[in-house]
Amino acid sequence: MMAMDENEVELDLLLEAIYLTYHYDFRRYARSSLHRGVARAQSSLGSPTITHLLDRVVHESGAFTELLRYLTIQVSDLFRDPGYFRLLREKVMPHLATYPSLRFWVAGCGTGEEAYSIAIILHEEGLLERSHIYATDIDVDSLRIAETGIYKIERVRGFSENYFRAGGRASLSDYYATARSSVTFSPMLRKHVSFSDHSLATDAAFAEMQLVSCRNVLIYFDSELQARTIGLFRDSLCPRGFLGLGPKETLAFSDHVAAFALLSDDERIYRMK
Repeated sequence: MMAMDENEVELDLLLEAIYLTYHYDFRRYARSSLHRGVARAQSSLGSPTITHLLDRVVHESGAFTELLRYLTIQVSDLFRDPGYFRLLREKVMPHLATYPSLRFWVAGCGTGEEAYSIAIILHEEGLLERSHIYATDIDVDSLRIAETGIYKIERVRGFSENYFRAGGRASLSDYYATARSSVTFSPMLRKHVSFSDHSLATDAAFAEMQLVSCRNVLIYFDSELQARTIGLFRDSLCPRGFLGLGPKETLAFSDHVAAFALLSDDERIYRMK
């Protein structure tokens, strides 16, 4: 019988130690992504082996905080993939406008850009005052940034370009205040967003939603965790609710596919049947 690769054994031990020590469960994440993240963390923390990194993670909480940055998704942008947000505005919001109150879940929200993007669309469609956005992630440091609504000023040009391509109806500058090196998004938006810690690997559904948006997260999970996560979203959606995924993600091979109708193949927005 072929022996298991040493790196795979070390990685399994590291993930088990993280779960037992900090209650973060990465055991069903895609292995290739985990190996890349762990390798970057080893370089950053000066750990020559995964076993050395494991020892530091167990005994140094600061080492785990550093590792967590490499195991979670850090890529985000305001109105990232503008076609997705344009479709939300043009095709999804008219349906949602018929509800007396609205709840949205942005799962894997990172530093909050997607949540603020949806809040801006809701404001421009006259729906924000009866809406609340629940934005969740497992990275507490990212959530702290998200709660402040503060981003580096050099990112604003890209934000604005995405906003107009997504069908923006005003100037993005209407929604933030500028300081010397940063912008802070308006309290008018922030009061409709709650940021909180939630794990798609271990936690349950927590409310009934009209829209769940989880973009570019499932690609980092193995098939078992993908199935769990989609089931969680299905349980969270109201009848005829909407689910938005990333451009490389699909329900086509999921056990839950029969419960959904595809609204747009290009932008991967589904609606509960």
